[in-house]
Amino acid sequence: MADPMRIRAQAAGDKTTVRVLMAHEMESGQRKDAAGKIVPAWYIQEVTASHNGKAVLAAEWGPAVSKNPFLQFVLKGAKAGDKIAITWKDTRGDTRTDEATVS
Repeated sequence: MADPMRIRAQAAGDKTTVRVLMAHEMESGQRKDAAGKIVPAWYIQEVTASHNGKAVLAAEWGPAVSKNPFLQFVLKGAKAGDKIAITWKDTRGDTRTDEATVS
């Protein structure tokens, strides 16, 4: 299982900025190892975010996204104490979900 995501959600007025740092190797499938063999593709394909259980973001990523990707988005209507959950799924079928509280 991958390391936990680092999620920060900070409210300012009626807008909340959510910042997420995901720990993932993100192999594109185009790089070769020391023996000259292609390293198989392994990257995050789907990312979803929810606010108090309601979906607020859905994204489909490809192999061009960098290692340990960073995601930032702004959400309206969240307030201090609300829960933000981020889930990703990669090409190997692994998934991870982490949660943060809006401050």
